[in-house]
This record gives sequence, structure tokens and C-alpha cells, in this order.
Amino acid sequence: MSKYLPFMKSGPTVAVIRLSGMISTSGRGVLNDATLGPVIEKAFSRGKPKAVALEVNSPGGSPVQSSLIGARIRRLAEEKQIPVIAFVEDVAASGGYWLAAAADEIYADPSSILGSIGVISATFGAHEFIGKHGVERRVYTAGESKSMLDPFRPEDPEDVARLKGLLEDIHDNFKDHVTSRRAGKLASDRDLFTGEIWLARRATELGLIDGIGHLRPMMKERFGDKVKFRRYGLRKGLLSRFGAHVVNDVAQGIEERAAFARFGL
Repeated sequence: MSKYLPFMKSGPTVAVIRLSGMISTSGRGVLNDATLGPVIEKAFSRGKPKAVALEVNSPGGSPVQSSLIGARIRRLAEEKQIPVIAFVEDVAASGGYWLAAAADEIYADPSSILGSIGVISATFGAHEFIGKHGVERRVYTAGESKSMLDPFRPEDPEDVARLKGLLEDIHDNFKDHVTSRRAGKLASDRDLFTGEIWLARRATELGLIDGIGHLRPMMKERFGDKVKFRRYGLRKGLLSRFGAHVVNDVAQGIEERAAFARFGL
């Protein structure tokens, strides 16, 4: 009834954005700025919410997409002067923690896993295998580094050094983001950027999060029992609901399952 009577006050609203899954440049159902951008913009703009709550459940993924999503959240929070509170579910690790750190406050379940503030690159070496089977690798390039880390050739120490330099630079960006967003809260007597993970209570002691708490009770405590929740998140397309692109979905699901499995989930 109140929506037809503008002079009647309704309860405060909290916009809830679900950030669940791997962070990747491609694939349906994964988190990236292209797909999440319109969702995040709508959450901050619709109905003048009192706060935006992030439901984070991600093992990480692309550092660039993590940065783009986090930067969009910060820009909108500052433009519209809306506080952002993150609530971690099973895991906020690596890029997942990057997303959580975009919030003004971070809370988690006691058994939530957090951290993994590091950068990883993994590949394989198959040059001996193909050599034993009579396969000859032929690669032609213009530019001596163009075939860097070709898995079908023996590892080149110079290539490894270049890759490690790139990983260190990305790691520095990650550390800058965390130290900026958690300024004045991080423990100074512990190196928090080794890629180590912690449960929520220890993460609280280290200043990585602000405490233990769940979304609904905390938002009701802060904004009253009449607070309303508007939920925003990625939706599956019509074709995917009827089984289209099954092979890609299976491959993507295996990759995501493996990413979560690194944390025992």
C-alpha cells in the first residue's frame, strides 16, 4: 500500500550484491567487470539504499578483473556516499579477498577462509613427452621473447625470470590495494602477503577483517528490523537453463571446482 502513497515512509533498504564464483575474463556465470558492471551500477542507483552489502564467495582468479570490479565498487560508493559492507561465506581468497577489501568493512563466518594474498602462474612441461613419441615442435617468431614459456620446449631461465618479475609487480599492486583499503587495521608484526590463508577469527586478529557476523542480523541491528533487502547478481541466460553449451559448462564447472578445492571446499 505504501508504494502508492509517497507521503508514507517505508523501511530503509540495503542492496545486496552476490559475488560468487571464479573471477575470469570469459565464461558464463563467472565474475568479471563486463557482466557485473550493470548489476553493480543498478544496486547503487536504485532506490537510494542505506548501504550496499557484498556477499563474497570466491577463490579468486584474474587480477585485472578483480581490480576493475573493486574499482567500480569504490567509485560508486564515493560518488553516492553509500557505505559498503562485505560478508564472506566459504572463502574470500586471492582475488576474492581483493573484492572483499573494496568494502569499508568486512565480516565473515567463523569458518570462512580468507587471505591468499599472492599471485600464482601454473603451466606444464611436455617437451620430453613429445620427443619420446617422435613429435617435433616447430615455432617461428619475430621477437626473441614471443614464445616465452612454451610448454613444448625446455624451460628457459630467462623466461622464468621475466615471468617472476611480472608476478612480483602484480603482487605489489595487490599489496598496495590491501594496505590502502585496510589502512590502520593490519597487524604490523606479521607478513600478511605470503599467500597464507586464515580462518575468520585469526583474520580478525590480523586486521584482515573487522569481525564475525552474518548479513541479515547485522544489517537489522544497524538499520532496524524494518530494513528491506534488494538482491542483485548474475543470472543464467535462457539457453543455459535448458542445457545449451553443456560441454563448456562442464569444463568451466571442473575448473571452478578445482579452484575451490584448493581451500578444502
